[in-house]
Amino acid sequence: MSTTQAAIASAEAHSAHNYHPLPIVVSSADGAWMTDIEGRRYLDMLAGYSALNFGHGNRRLVDAAKAQLERVTLTSRAFHHDRFAEFCTQLADLCGMDMVLPMNTGAEAVETAVKTARKWGYKVKGVLDGTAKIVVAANNFHGRTTTIVSFSTDHEARADFGPYTPGFEIVPYGDLTALEAAVTENTVAVLLEPIQGEAGVLVPPAGYLAGVRELTRQRNVLFIADEIQSGLGRTGRTFACEHEGVVPDMYVLGKALGGGVVPVSAVVSSAEVLGVYGPGEHGSTFGGNPLACAVALEVIAMLRTGEYQQRATELGDHLHQQLGLMVGGGAVEAVRGRGLWAGVDIHPSRGTGREISEKLMDRGVLVKDTHGSTIRIAPPLVISKEDLDWGLDQLGAVLAG
Repeated sequence: MSTTQAAIASAEAHSAHNYHPLPIVVSSADGAWMTDIEGRRYLDMLAGYSALNFGHGNRRLVDAAKAQLERVTLTSRAFHHDRFAEFCTQLADLCGMDMVLPMNTGAEAVETAVKTARKWGYKVKGVLDGTAKIVVAANNFHGRTTTIVSFSTDHEARADFGPYTPGFEIVPYGDLTALEAAVTENTVAVLLEPIQGEAGVLVPPAGYLAGVRELTRQRNVLFIADEIQSGLGRTGRTFACEHEGVVPDMYVLGKALGGGVVPVSAVVSSAEVLGVYGPGEHGSTFGGNPLACAVALEVIAMLRTGEYQQRATELGDHLHQQLGLMVGGGAVEAVRGRGLWAGVDIHPSRGTGREISEKLMDRGVLVKDTHGSTIRIAPPLVISKEDLDWGLDQLGAVLAG
């Protein structure tokens, strides 16, 4: 048994089987590359589902974390600390909003957004207690808590976890007519991913987000944009909503906000919306801790340069141009995406998405499958054009058999 096989066997014996990872055991990483426990190198074309937008071991982020580790890492929100105000101020400014409610994981941030929308509906909009409704899109992925899977259409994520939380209505993604029909006087929010990541990097029809913004404004409903995967540079803009000139009422952020160093998430909105909270009504022991704030502040500073958004735009254009050349030859059925982010539908004759991912792993490239026949490509924004081309060459070789 190889070292890799032994490590995987040990993990399988002592951990719940809630993931089906590729058979690789990573021991170190730098930039866009990872090295396994046997010394083999792999090009990371997934970037932790966009948590690693700035690459592995980014020096600015590691230095920020190290400096804070020497000072103070956790106070809990029982006390103020000297990084909190700056973090909230800088993140609110980056989003063009007033207030920030920090959490840790993306799912926590979505739960926070759901609670916030309901409370706003009761306290500000005047919806009768217990009747608030939130409209969501089919094929969404917002996390895996009990409440979130209650409005999932993914059988694997949802089955056997009931009874489910009421108060949600699901409509087809990208369908403004269906969305308008679903909004009633009890609707407090529309919760959407500007681009659906887990569903296969689905980009909505042109004008859809702008239409959602106009509809929600007219009907006094909050537009909540889950930018956990799509935000913070991935699509070539700071936020994917910017591609349609849209500013939602609330951003839900995570993943890249922690720079791939620590889990950091946040809900960012107006004073009217986040001002509904009083002490004791919501919180998290680690939410907004000093270490998280220090790393996230460096992420915000890096995003302000525009360098990473520009790289995502330029390399993304190249990525989609090259992937487009693969469509129509019997191997690739369709390619979708925006910026340095793509979903590639593999023709069944070439294998499942999992099989293609395993073959790419054998050639030193790491991607991940979703929904059977699709692979997702989302390398760190720091990847070089040469490395990106090499990775795409490996995909071409695998598809050619």
